[in-house]
Amino acid sequence: MLEFETVAEGLRFPEGPVVMPDGSVILVEIHAGRVTRVRPDATKETVAEPGNGPNGLALGPDGALYCVNNGGFSWIEGEGSLRPHLTAADYPGTGRVDRIEIATGKVETLYRSGDHGVRLRGPNDLVFDAHGGFYFTDFGKMRERDRDTTGLFYAKADGSFIAEVFHPMDGPNGIGLSPDGTTLYAAETFSTRLWAFDVEAPGRLGPPRHLHRPAGFKYFDSLAVEANGNICVATLGEGGITIVAPDGAEVEFHPTPDFFTTNIAFGGADMRDAYITLSESGRLVRARWPRPGLKLAY
Repeated sequence: MLEFETVAEGLRFPEGPVVMPDGSVILVEIHAGRVTRVRPDATKETVAEPGNGPNGLALGPDGALYCVNNGGFSWIEGEGSLRPHLTAADYPGTGRVDRIEIATGKVETLYRSGDHGVRLRGPNDLVFDAHGGFYFTDFGKMRERDRDTTGLFYAKADGSFIAEVFHPMDGPNGIGLSPDGTTLYAAETFSTRLWAFDVEAPGRLGPPRHLHRPAGFKYFDSLAVEANGNICVATLGEGGITIVAPDGAEVEFHPTPDFFTTNIAFGGADMRDAYITLSESGRLVRARWPRPGLKLAY
């Protein structure tokens, strides 16, 4: 059993943690529509307020933050619980990708639905490759009696190129790259399936390979990769982190005390500090991980 230390609480559905060189963690608060820095002393400060539904977050090659925005949810709140529900009443009809300057909080929209002929409904998570581009998932939007069928995308950080690279998927959520960059991993929430794709060139994928589907009442959310290549998938329902080997075998499962265990990110001098978002209860927690996490491209 891992021991969890609370780093920050009172967050409004935190996701997308990015561990910074100074030991702080920058994350999104989806319900509040803001990007927040959590200092090592647990103090919090607002970095930016992009509004709607900031969801996934990553550092890009220029030192800026790149944020995929789902456009907003409606919410159910009560008795210490905050949960996303359906599409927000003020949903603008598009998801988007924003670039955020950390020092100033300036938010610049790079891509929205219709740009370069792509359709963005509810972008969710992203990962940069070594070439300066990024892959991201579009979870889509849910309504009372239907939901979107969406896929995976690839884009350049300068705003010059975006394309859908795989379709269809059933609620694509977490996304990550293998240590050598030759395999892309994507997790589907509704089917609770982890998929692998050979990266044939930047933004060009081979056919999907099904890696893993866990037993029990579980749904997959975001993911991170260990230095040895294992894939760590934040798991909803029976909340925790599911660790899957590159060959698809389940390595272990670490339970957490939150139904909406949504993200994991690694940091620290030895990359064994695991930061996990417990979103329903509004907490960022830290644990010493059994193995080092993979250092991201930027």
